[in-house]
Amino acid sequence: METILGNLVTLALLTLLQAVLGFDNLLYISLESKRAPEEHQSKVRKLGIGLAVLLRIALLFILVNLIRFVQDPFFALHWAGVAEGEFNLHSVIVLAGGVFIVYTATKEIFHMLSVDDLEHDERKSKSVGQVVFWIVLMNLVFSFDSILSAIALTDVFWVMATAIVIGGALMIWLADRVSTFLQKNRMYEVLGLFILFVVGIMLLTEGGHLAHLTLFGQAISPMTKTTFYFVIGVLVLTDVVQSRYRKKLMRQKAGVAT
Repeated sequence: METILGNLVTLALLTLLQAVLGFDNLLYISLESKRAPEEHQSKVRKLGIGLAVLLRIALLFILVNLIRFVQDPFFALHWAGVAEGEFNLHSVIVLAGGVFIVYTATKEIFHMLSVDDLEHDERKSKSVGQVVFWIVLMNLVFSFDSILSAIALTDVFWVMATAIVIGGALMIWLADRVSTFLQKNRMYEVLGLFILFVVGIMLLTEGGHLAHLTLFGQAISPMTKTTFYFVIGVLVLTDVVQSRYRKKLMRQKAGVAT
């Protein structure tokens, strides 16, 4: 009885962990799915998340049995006084994900600045298969830390797998709602892209820390979740204040004009 109760408590904690860590993943899915043809975007989000959940469970099974191979260094960098570190599979995956996220967010920000007519954006779209591929791939990158955290909390496979399935179901339920909100409130797309940029920075610092990377004699420290959510809170608060201040200025200008 105690074992069952303990497993249920662990399941609740892991489900909460999946939900919290899934926020940045959900944001990426909402933005990436816009590259697919409009009539297929909802299907792309659901299919991408569904496939990612199956691959997460497979990844969980692999990590449970081969955890030491993920953590063992396979490449060392020794550039005295400039850059030093020891890279394992975990650190390389997280670093690669961080680079891709920063690149994607930066590219989208510059694209928004260069487009004259946002209502008729002629940006090159991707096929359904391409979008699903990137959603699944980045979902796996985002899931790496949550899976390793789950392994640290319990060694019961069904508990971890159930938490992944519940987290995936929540993401499928929220994906269309987040995408619809961003579509109806285009002003928040910029905020979303900068949040995504911060996510990329967080992954880069985490990957650098895992690789014990030092640059010019300074060790890379990971961005904590507390710092991450504090930065996100500041970004959201700044956006809200700026939006209200802009409306106030517009009302004043309209009053002066009349």
